[in-house]
Amino acid sequence: MAVEPSALVTTNIPQRLDRLPWSRWHWLVVTALGITWLLDGLEVSIVAALGPVLTHRTTLGLTESEIGLTASAYLTGTVLGALVFSYLTDRQGRKKWFMLTLALYLAATVLSAFAWNLWSLMVFRFFTGAGIGGEYAAINSAIDELIPARRRGHTDLAINGSWWLGSAGGALLTLVLLNPDWVPEWLGWRLCFVFGATLGLAIALVRRVLPESPRWLMTHNRVQEAEAVVARIERQVAAHTGVDPLPVPEGSIRLRPAAGVTIATVARELFRSYRRRTVLGIALMVTQSFMYNAVSFTFPFVLTKHYDVPTSTIGLYILPFALGNFLGPLLLGRWFDTVGRKPMISLTYGVAGLLLAVTGYSFAQGWFSLSTHLLAWSSIFFFASAGASAAYLTVSEVFPIEIRAMAIAFFFIVAQGAGIAAPWLYGRMIETSIASIAYGYLVGAGLMLIGAVVELALGVKAERRSLEHIAAPLSAHPDSHERSS
Repeated sequence: MAVEPSALVTTNIPQRLDRLPWSRWHWLVVTALGITWLLDGLEVSIVAALGPVLTHRTTLGLTESEIGLTASAYLTGTVLGALVFSYLTDRQGRKKWFMLTLALYLAATVLSAFAWNLWSLMVFRFFTGAGIGGEYAAINSAIDELIPARRRGHTDLAINGSWWLGSAGGALLTLVLLNPDWVPEWLGWRLCFVFGATLGLAIALVRRVLPESPRWLMTHNRVQEAEAVVARIERQVAAHTGVDPLPVPEGSIRLRPAAGVTIATVARELFRSYRRRTVLGIALMVTQSFMYNAVSFTFPFVLTKHYDVPTSTIGLYILPFALGNFLGPLLLGRWFDTVGRKPMISLTYGVAGLLLAVTGYSFAQGWFSLSTHLLAWSSIFFFASAGASAAYLTVSEVFPIEIRAMAIAFFFIVAQGAGIAAPWLYGRMIETSIASIAYGYLVGAGLMLIGAVVELALGVKAERRSLEHIAAPLSAHPDSHERSS
């Protein structure tokens, strides 16, 4: 039964979720929802490798500038998808939209395999991007709200780092499917898209068994439904772990549930109530996005122009780069839950910035071989990837639950916008001189160091704390803090 908007409700749903021991049910959440990042990494890697192939007469016969248009269509889709679907996710629920956005991704990816000209490919890439953009908001909201507070940091970082597993998988896939000796050229590029859709379809079947976020339900007039969902989760966790009875939850929260919030409410919370956190989020997202786009864009050009690597084997050199990016969040993630968010984010941003500066200087001096340069890149992004993943974690956990998805979308859009200038800027540097890239790396290094300083000044102590303690729900009663654990 729905609760009247004016009724005051006391519940311990957040405390019950946070005190659960880790179980197979949590692994199900991680697998079913975390696959989004892997899919995006796969998508980006495949499309990057497809560019030269799509210029051939046996495929679509596009020009280089037209390939650029398809990439722009995808990026535009991610931005608009994040904006539209985040609003719907906050108003209508996590589960509905993490299912629908995945369905949109699947449909658009399959249709991309059947594109017949530039415009059809642009349209399909736009909707693929819209699905991915919507996934970011819905998925990160749901994961944060379902994972126990003591494991939230490590879990989120490992999930975000899985983007690079997708990237590595995409690189390996293209080595096979885009090899004309093994697969005809007219067919290989289409099979690349089909493979991504097949993986997504398997995950859609798993996602169906996941519940709506009880935290979202309790703040949207559906407290009794939320209680029932948590009770089912508790039974599954107890059965999987053999822990029965489960630990006693400590504390409760008092709410006056509401139906939803407006765009004006989101703007007020971001730019007035949580102004310092908004500045923090912008600084972390902009600096890491610029650095990543700068290095990722120049990566193949440095390999081909400076080290004479054949374009057909570039995919192999992505693997050590991707490995460093994946291992960083995986191995360092636990320290974000123990040592803390502020010291670890500052450390990873700072170390990545310093290593990038040293790399840029060494590159300009001609001290690198191909192997040592690859090692330097992998070392830099071992730390940078952990920091960047923690930036996504930060913007998803430091705002009230009622605006969480839209807050994630806002910072995602900010990051995308910041990254747009980097490829153009570094492209000009490549045209000027290969050595000038080194000075561009110094710019990226400086930005990462700025991010480290901002985190030290404005960082939020969020480790091992419930989401409701980090940012009270907008529907929370003023005396709720007196009853919270």
